[in-house]
Amino acid sequence: MKIVSRLVIAMILLCAAINAQAKFVMPNEVVIQDDSLLVAFDATTGALIRMERKATHWVIERRPDLGTTFRMLVPLPKQRSNYVMGQGQPARIEKISDHEVRIHWDKLTSNHGGLLPMKFTGTVTLNNGQLMFSGSLENNSDLTVETIDYPYLGDFSRPAKTSPMQVKTMWYGNLESAELFPNFGNDKGYWGTFTPIKTFDTNRSLFCLIQTPGQGMYVEMHNPLQKYLLEFTFVQNPGVEQSVNSPVPQVDEIDGHAVNMEFRTCHFIFAHPHTKFDLVPVVMQCYSGDWHNGVDIYKKWRATWFKAPHEPAWVQDVHSWFQLQINSPEQDYRVKYKDIVQYGKECAENGIGAIQLVGWNEDGQDGGDPSQNTDPNLGTTQDLKDAIKKVQGMGVKMIMFGKLNWADKTKDWYKKELYKYAATDPYGIPYEHGGYSYYTPTQLAGINTRRRAVMDFVSPAYRNRITKEFQKLLDLGGSGWLFDENCHHGPVKYSFATDHGYTAPGYIYSGDMPLASQLRAAADKISPDFLFAGEGHMDWLMQYYSTSYFRINGGSIPVCRYLDSHSPLIVAVNGFDDREMLNLILMDRYIISYEPYNFKGHITDFRMTLDYGKKIDALRKRYRTYLWDGEFHDTLGATVSGNGDFKYSVFTTSTGKRAIVLVNPVRKAVNCKVNMHNQGKLVVASPEQQDAIETDGNVEVPPRSALVIMEQ
Repeated sequence: MKIVSRLVIAMILLCAAINAQAKFVMPNEVVIQDDSLLVAFDATTGALIRMERKATHWVIERRPDLGTTFRMLVPLPKQRSNYVMGQGQPARIEKISDHEVRIHWDKLTSNHGGLLPMKFTGTVTLNNGQLMFSGSLENNSDLTVETIDYPYLGDFSRPAKTSPMQVKTMWYGNLESAELFPNFGNDKGYWGTFTPIKTFDTNRSLFCLIQTPGQGMYVEMHNPLQKYLLEFTFVQNPGVEQSVNSPVPQVDEIDGHAVNMEFRTCHFIFAHPHTKFDLVPVVMQCYSGDWHNGVDIYKKWRATWFKAPHEPAWVQDVHSWFQLQINSPEQDYRVKYKDIVQYGKECAENGIGAIQLVGWNEDGQDGGDPSQNTDPNLGTTQDLKDAIKKVQGMGVKMIMFGKLNWADKTKDWYKKELYKYAATDPYGIPYEHGGYSYYTPTQLAGINTRRRAVMDFVSPAYRNRITKEFQKLLDLGGSGWLFDENCHHGPVKYSFATDHGYTAPGYIYSGDMPLASQLRAAADKISPDFLFAGEGHMDWLMQYYSTSYFRINGGSIPVCRYLDSHSPLIVAVNGFDDREMLNLILMDRYIISYEPYNFKGHITDFRMTLDYGKKIDALRKRYRTYLWDGEFHDTLGATVSGNGDFKYSVFTTSTGKRAIVLVNPVRKAVNCKVNMHNQGKLVVASPEQQDAIETDGNVEVPPRSALVIMEQ
């Protein structure tokens, strides 16, 4: 009897489970789901019509009637605006398993070109909450498919109507934010019929975070090789009817028109006629918490492909830099080569480890690029070699500033040779970077600014040519170089030149790593310890350019440091009493770059800044186990409360001991209380009082100062 009762109970529970599962499935739907997500597709069109995060009941795709599939831009010979709108196409759907579906669109009709001999197949897989969209195009037509928007969510919704929402992406050492709700704004102009739109490019960030209070969605281009450009695109509807500068209304429709936000990933593939093309997969994954939890997803994936570069031992020690510009394109010839030795002596006397030398090459900073010739108006090449040798003999490394991605259009070299390697637009016109205006009134007015061509890094011939030019820099005998502006190519995404040694168009950013590999090979012939540095570059470039230099402000998020606790990240200090910036550098474990008079002065020109910076580096050397060798956690792992403005970061030693760097950016004292779970005995020190004393975690942070609270 007991056995029968147990069987009855088991059957009841089984039926209940089946019914509970079935209630998530609607008629005419194909559903994949796991413990984290439910995703439903229209069985007729293949449109994504429902998506829900189960744990929090966040209905991400809410209204089935706004569900979409994909979109293709397929220009006709006399009409560029010709789209294939996927939601209007019949689909054939295969449910491979409870976690995978494959959708075939075998007959594609465009707006103005009729039925096209093309096929598109999308495969969607769900694995432990990670939703992956893959796609394959078979283009049997005589047309080029320029872009495919896939996946495409027609009604990307907030967890609640009142929830604010932001999108976050990496750029120039920061995790930048743009508001989606309640103020969509208009950061990047209008497309089409004045529809507000925001786009975020993967040439800057391989992922974006769609962040709401307490949770978010991580979206990733699942390939780090930069095969082509992908844009994370957000569109707010209605367009004209809703002012882009006013809050998005918390209603579903206005005057019979749906109020919704579209989210799509746009693949710029330029698939040629009669070819097959596989899209790079796009990954979506929900997370709980703030940006740290979203970046953790990227951090985990990054660890599977990131190859740590070799670094010279000196750059991993506690040290600081000094930046010096010796010439500008306005020919001021500020410092002769022989006089560099005096700057090196001053750096050695003040414990500065490296000089970044700017403007040493022909025509100075932002002039003459990509030439790596020395400038006879500053002295001879031998003068520069001798100066470098003397400075490095004092224990100060010389890092040579360079730029290879532009060509100065005023130079005969460009007019006679380099023009052949310039990136060109679809109409055959060379792209142009406007150059910079810093100095004389004539230049500041933009009258004689040196315009620059954008060079094609995809071209093997240009990469070979520039590698030979780079050899001139190597022959000077410095300890490394800093590739300025290696993070971008101005206005250029693709070059359409047909004679650059590849099938056009070429995605310019796909040439960054091949060029870096060639330059690294050339440097290795001289010394594997020759340092490669760059300016605020994307994190994947740190596989070659291990060291990144950039500028920050008080609101910058240390996302690069969070990704890698010990990568050499260098931050500029310009002010004559710049304690606030130096404290942020201490808090986020950056290397100091002293730059008096915007890198046109002597290291001794700002004694107050230099003296406080020395104290910070002395503190880091004394408590290196915590502040230099420790693991950086940003604000995770501790809580701090206080009666004023403050910032803090958390470090963990290899033995698990914790430290909090607590910064007061204002001109009055702030009282704070520090709490760590199961904390041990605490001591506190500061740049000005470096002998640690006991504390119970209640501390007063002096004005414009920092404290370090360490667990014993």
